Amino acid sequence: MKLTSQSLTDSAPIARRFAFCQADPTSHVSLANNISPHLAWDEIPQGTRSFALICHDPDVPSRADDVNQEGRQVPADLPRIDFFHWVLVDIHADCRELAEGADSSEVTPRGKSPRGGPAGSRRGLNNYTDWFSSDAEMEGQYFGYDGPCPPWNDSIPHHYIFTLYALDIERTPVEGNFGGPEVREAIVGHILAEAKLTCTYSVNPEVPA
Repeated sequence: MKLTSQSLTDSAPIARRFAFCQADPTSHVSLANNISPHLAWDEIPQGTRSFALICHDPDVPSRADDVNQEGRQVPADLPRIDFFHWVLVDIHADCRELAEGADSSEVTPRGKSPRGGPAGSRRGLNNYTDWFSSDAEMEGQYFGYDGPCPPWNDSIPHHYIFTLYALDIERTPVEGNFGGPEVREAIVGHILAEAKLTCTYSVNPEVPA
């Protein structure tokens, strides 16, 4: 299976319009356009009954002590964990493309609805749900796509891995409010093929993406 994009280039930086935040010379970061990127796929394996899509960042600091703190830097050797940016399941087996902006066209304070995306698909929660849980202006349930916004003082660029899974089931067995870990667990044993695009992003002017 092959995954391509008119919005993204594998192993290259993500354009700011697809990010949740962008570098700002006066306030470190400001909100960006947060447009979901175009994706297309082909060379589908026989027996595919649905697709699942996950975008995650494996470079998120495992401790927040230094994150976005003046006069400090998130060290490169700090252990890193996953942050999920896009979780979409039950994409119809006949679907071959997601248009640019199909799942997000702006930053939505308190998060988007669980309804959206291609007909019949279901949006999962992304980890901005956790990140904004103590922010009175932004807290909420963040479904669907929300793009990159790494710490502005991180010493490494972050990687964003877009993974499409071809599945032998029509419906991914997750219920209620599910996220990336639940989907990963639910599709074990049902993956016929997978394809990836990996891009980078940084808002630290001292760290090229």
